Amino acid sequence: MGKKVKKEIETPRKEPFEPLPFESKTPATVVLMLSSPEEDVLAKACYAIYKFAEKGEENKLSLLGLGALPPLCQHINHEDKRVRRNAIMAVGMMAANVDVKIALKKLDVIPSVIEKLLPEEETVVHEFATLCLSTLSVDFVCKVQITENKGLPSLIRLLSGPDPDVTKNTLEIALNLVQDHPNRAALGELGGVPPLLALVRSEFPVIQLLALRILERLTLDRDARAAFREVQGFEKIMDFINDKDLSDLHVEALRVVSNCVADRESLLLVHQTGGLSRLIQLVALSPAPALPEVQTSAATCIAMVARSSENRKLLHAHDVETALVGLLSAEGDGVRTAACHAVATMSIHLVSKDTFRELEALHVVVQLLSHSCVELRQAAVQALSSLTHDSQLNAAAVEEAAGVEVLVQMLSEGSSTLVSHAAATLANMADQEPLRCRILTHGAAAALVGPLQSATTTDSLLQVTRCLAALACEPHARKEFRKAGGLPPLVRLLSSRHKEVRSNACWAISVCANEEATSVELCKLGALESLQEINESPNRRNRFSEVAMFRLLASNLSVKYCVTGRLASTDITTDGFYDAGPVRPGDKVMTLEELSKQHVNRRRPVLVANAAAKLQAQPSEETRTSRGKSRDQKEGDKQQRDGDESNDQPEPALEKLWPPPCDTAFQKLVTEATKSVLILCDPREQYVTLARLVSEALGGAVETDRLHEFHWELHLSELKFRRRSNVVPIGSVCKGIYCHRAMLFKCLADRVGVSCSLVRGEYNRAWNEVLLPGETQPGAPPRPQPRSLYVVDLMHQPGSMLRANTPAAIQYQSI
Repeated sequence: MGKKVKKEIETPRKEPFEPLPFESKTPATVVLMLSSPEEDVLAKACYAIYKFAEKGEENKLSLLGLGALPPLCQHINHEDKRVRRNAIMAVGMMAANVDVKIALKKLDVIPSVIEKLLPEEETVVHEFATLCLSTLSVDFVCKVQITENKGLPSLIRLLSGPDPDVTKNTLEIALNLVQDHPNRAALGELGGVPPLLALVRSEFPVIQLLALRILERLTLDRDARAAFREVQGFEKIMDFINDKDLSDLHVEALRVVSNCVADRESLLLVHQTGGLSRLIQLVALSPAPALPEVQTSAATCIAMVARSSENRKLLHAHDVETALVGLLSAEGDGVRTAACHAVATMSIHLVSKDTFRELEALHVVVQLLSHSCVELRQAAVQALSSLTHDSQLNAAAVEEAAGVEVLVQMLSEGSSTLVSHAAATLANMADQEPLRCRILTHGAAAALVGPLQSATTTDSLLQVTRCLAALACEPHARKEFRKAGGLPPLVRLLSSRHKEVRSNACWAISVCANEEATSVELCKLGALESLQEINESPNRRNRFSEVAMFRLLASNLSVKYCVTGRLASTDITTDGFYDAGPVRPGDKVMTLEELSKQHVNRRRPVLVANAAAKLQAQPSEETRTSRGKSRDQKEGDKQQRDGDESNDQPEPALEKLWPPPCDTAFQKLVTEATKSVLILCDPREQYVTLARLVSEALGGAVETDRLHEFHWELHLSELKFRRRSNVVPIGSVCKGIYCHRAMLFKCLADRVGVSCSLVRGEYNRAWNEVLLPGETQPGAPPRPQPRSLYVVDLMHQPGSMLRANTPAAIQYQSI
């Protein structure tokens, strides 16, 4: 064992045996001696093991393997004082080893070790007992054992002891214990704060540091802060901070103050004792700047103080903005980072926003956006997002400082923090149209697509969708975002489990859906079905989901008619409007392009109205004879046309003519309606004329009891066959009933500028509703009549106005 150990062994014989000197150089032999009944042998063996373990980790493991630990733990409670002392010294020395520590936990040694903390024990016993506990107290289970065995009172008593080694070990135990919330309150209740404050002024720096770190954790607890105030802890810590000779520990002391100012009572106390002024002096660059670490901690403390609105007013009264702006240009990334955080918190105060602008802080912060330190950039963009919130002048100042381009570039970076605050800042700036246009010139709309696809935090998704909603007010922004592939990830957010993300996605969609092209694409991606599902759920519905649904349908009237079965007079149809029939809630509404690429089926044809010459892919083969012919002449021409075309090849499918060609027959109807309707001044005459035009175009009047002889289904089936498509231009239809005539009436009325609605009924029924003034009775003096709702008869007596809710109107609307 390196050093010879001489042992005197006495035999248990009746006659005395002369003392026998014994020397051993092998640890195994000494471990065997731990089983000796002689106290002197035990004491010397324990001491020898202590000295052997002191020499290194390998020796500790060797002793563990030889089984030295169980007997040593038993000897901790030996009756002989020397044995107890040497045993605890050996155990305390071995406990630093990880494997030994595990073995000690299994041996349940903590109760025995805590008993060695009693006042009657020697100082050296206290030293090694606390050394053992300092190692074990890192483990949570051991912490519980220490508190359950009432170890805290003994530890607190030892804090006031004279031996620095015992004090240091005890502080390390306490530091491990106060990592858990219950122990903080217990330490304060048992009177642990006064001795800790006293140790802050110890002559040993390591003891000072440990005491401050314990106080930092301790003051996280509200009750412990109250105990801290009762013993004038704030005054003592502030006195400590005022001592320039202790500046190397001011960082730890400021962390204690940062915790303390979380309470309004504590902050008032700090203010009354001049602590607030001292904090601001620490962050000031003149007359004598503090150490960078101290400035960082002081700025962090100010940021914590500024979390309260009342505290921000108090700090503003002390001109904290000037001190913080000075720190923004100080040396050291940590100092500037802490200053940016403090600026961000102080900027919640509206007056401070203006003060920072007047001190030109925004120009300095914008320059920090390009710094190489990621933490500093994150803090800087966070400060900008706070400075520009509800401040148009600050937003303009960011643009003047050339901050827009850097902010847009940040949207493409991987850090979720950078993306979140950059998007928030851009959203704040985009409230002003000139700044919004400036932002879009840097490709901001397309830059938002990446974060939508890859964002990993809720906050980044919230800010990105908020920024999109602000920028998408501009048509070219919507187009850019759509072409960059931003709509699919946006629609996927409608399925988010996070309520606010889902709400913001609805908000962004409601803005993007203000134009038909984007609305059509959103419907194609399933946004309509997702919004329907959201609005049907009381728990998922939000203030933007219904608006998004409304705007999505308002910009895509074909889908609106399929889903709601109604178009108001304010819903003006345009070229490309189609009627695919009603859909059940939750079913997908297919686009015209998707419908045109389907194989011919037995379902009703999809009628499309398109008079735009610019969309013509090739001349339509469906033409019409003059609209001045009589019904009989038209029927004859139709039969002749059908006979001539029976030997012709089917027309090219519409999928080969995408986008759809101009419907020249419908175009002629628009021209004829314009000439015949707009020359009339009386609204009633306009509706009558238009109704008769529609009736003549789609087969004329049909008596109710002869409707089964009209054969409109066969005619539409022939059109589908000839075109090899389910999509049929409405101008090619010569026989149509209620739903076809109502659609044609609506499309023509919208183009000539007369107002009407379109309502779908059941079983191919549809009708148009118009508002007309009541008719004046014969002989009555002329006077304004109230407007009433009428249903336009397009089928049986074309041009008749059936007053709504009358038997005639109800019969027209039903089977």
